[in-house]
Amino acid sequence: MDDADRRSPTPGASSRPRKKMAQKSTTVKGTPQIKERSKFYEDLVEEMRRKMCCHKIRESLLSSSSGFLNYRGVLNWAVVVLILTHTHMVFENLITYGILVDPVQIIAFALSDPNTWPSSYLIIVSNIFIIIALHIERSLSALAMSEKMGYTIQMINLGAILLIPLIVLKVLTTSTAVGSAMVLTVHSIIFMKLYSYHEVNRWLREEWAPLGLKSAMKQPGITSCVFGNDESNSYWNNIDQVITYPDNLTIRDIYYFLLAPTLCYQMNFPKSSKVRIRFLLRRLFEMWVLPVTRKSMMPFVEMKLTIIIHQLLLLAIPNHFMWLIFFHGFFHSTLNFIAELMRFGDRRFYRDWWNSETLTYFWSNSNIIFHKWCMRHVYRPLVEMGYSKWEGQTFVFVLSALYHEYLLAAPLNMFRLWVFLEMMLQVPMAWILSKYVRGLYGNAVVWICIILGPALVMHMYIHDYYVFQERKVNA
Repeated sequence: MDDADRRSPTPGASSRPRKKMAQKSTTVKGTPQIKERSKFYEDLVEEMRRKMCCHKIRESLLSSSSGFLNYRGVLNWAVVVLILTHTHMVFENLITYGILVDPVQIIAFALSDPNTWPSSYLIIVSNIFIIIALHIERSLSALAMSEKMGYTIQMINLGAILLIPLIVLKVLTTSTAVGSAMVLTVHSIIFMKLYSYHEVNRWLREEWAPLGLKSAMKQPGITSCVFGNDESNSYWNNIDQVITYPDNLTIRDIYYFLLAPTLCYQMNFPKSSKVRIRFLLRRLFEMWVLPVTRKSMMPFVEMKLTIIIHQLLLLAIPNHFMWLIFFHGFFHSTLNFIAELMRFGDRRFYRDWWNSETLTYFWSNSNIIFHKWCMRHVYRPLVEMGYSKWEGQTFVFVLSALYHEYLLAAPLNMFRLWVFLEMMLQVPMAWILSKYVRGLYGNAVVWICIILGPALVMHMYIHDYYVFQERKVNA
């Protein structure tokens, strides 16, 4: 068989492949058409379903079972209502009473007589106590002073920080209540900071004392608070920048700590890599300065009970709004501004106290700075000394109540114990909440306590102060 015969297929043999090929071509051509038809019918069915069926099983968004958590719009609404409400109150007070606080007159009065500046003098004098504290720690690190003597001088210095302002403000009657409150606040903050400063440096000496080598103090250990190259210590990537004991006993280090937004001292605070100018400007814009006005008051003893309740409820919401503005202006804007300016890395000044279901959670999360100091320097030492957790918590709470009473009673020259009693009454309320009421109902009760508690106590002090001043004038 030659090549031509091999290449020419037989008639029967050639027809079969052609049929198969035709079938294949028909199938290939028909597949897109089937897909188009099926897609057309699916779209048609979906369109009909949208027209005819508009209901399905769903929960309301405000129901707890819906799982919806985005309430950002509600927060914006609250801010808008807050601004509009206070704008109305400002205009109402201006129309009714006029400008009661004139900054020009205050500055002119202050400049007319330097004897009216005891508050400013006392804040400047506080630097003496700071230098004394630093000198004590330097002497202890150089073994020029015994631990017992150093501890005694430290306690005397810390006691003087709290007592000297009280004595001076009591003797000098030219100081105002606002100025006195500012002085006592500053001195109490310095007291807590220096106490933490002394405690941490004592712990550092106790760590290295068994080694008996000054060279050991130069080795960064766990007390240097630098743990590798994580994000919180990105500033300390260069080991030469790490401060070790006793190189931390410098003017720069102690004043950085005193200006930093924290009450707890440590070496090598976490720092951000740079200062963000836009962040600074935003926080600066958020710092509000509000004029404080007052209405004429009459003593509670001359009022009916219904009028007293009406007055208290009338002032509760505005006082609470002022507290919220103070919280945002100080704990968020001011402290973040200072932290950004100083590149201080730990910005956790508060937690989600607004979600508190118990008063205990509110106390421990609304002011992280003070809570951290109490836990580190009061509660844990008491537990380590053998006291129970309940006794430690009670002592911390009583100390906190006395501290708030100190800040209010002393500037007003009145010892009423309103703050102390209010905080003590919150103890059984906290137990009832933790035992019987939780969840949304617990959060509602906490909000009621926040609104009607501190705001009304403040009102009681202001009322007593003005009634006391009126009686002095009439006498």
